[in-house]
Amino acid sequence: MTYCLGIKVRGGLVAIADTRITSGSETTTAKKVSIHKSGNKNLFIMTSGLRSIRDKAVTYFEELLESEDFAFDKMYKAANAFGDQLRRVAKEDKQALSESGLFFNLHTIVGGQLENDEEHKLYLLYPEGNWIEIGEATPFTIIGNSGYGKPILNRAVTFDSSIVFALKTGFLSFDSTRVSANDVGYPIDVVVYIKDAKKILEHRFTEEETGHIGELWGQRLTNIIHEIPDDWAQKLVEETEQILLRQQEQKQKQAQQQQQQ
Repeated sequence: MTYCLGIKVRGGLVAIADTRITSGSETTTAKKVSIHKSGNKNLFIMTSGLRSIRDKAVTYFEELLESEDFAFDKMYKAANAFGDQLRRVAKEDKQALSESGLFFNLHTIVGGQLENDEEHKLYLLYPEGNWIEIGEATPFTIIGNSGYGKPILNRAVTFDSSIVFALKTGFLSFDSTRVSANDVGYPIDVVVYIKDAKKILEHRFTEEETGHIGELWGQRLTNIIHEIPDDWAQKLVEETEQILLRQQEQKQKQAQQQQQQ
């Protein structure tokens, strides 16, 4: 499985991708995000699905960029072009994969800003090559293992969140997924694009570098749960405490009887 997250806020884009590749009983790591640059043009691609489809589609896309000298002037054109390469790979490999019992299942996140884009853009592409744009209403998308990491993003991240806040929340979303799913793990590749900066920043983080943040998050979360008022469930709490008290008294009585014997 995979965890790839793209966040769009007013100030720019944040992308986080794990690197774990699981095949049967073997676990390896591989990069799931690629950066494509030409002068002031910057975009990134993250994928979730069969590695063979990903490698072939990205190779074809890179070849297209080289042949046309990065001719796209808007991000939607780049998204369309990658979608075309997905359809090309599907024509070549989909039937053979199906006959082997494998699905053509590559999902892709494409983000960046090109010369004629008024702002940075983020797209989610489906295996069929069609796409949707990620906007203000729900300013993030996850491909791969999405269930565990969405709640904190839904509660915390908005389009007006800062880049730093989005980065920290995105990491906690990854960490929530990592501790719940053994097919998502370190190291992680983090990409940051600042609006109109014409530059993509990229850094890889290991568990040794950021593991203490996950531990701190877990400790703080436990403390917050203890601090949550329980007056809304006072009757249930009181009944629970009474049952626990009776159980404790019964255990003490049984222990005393055993000592006397």
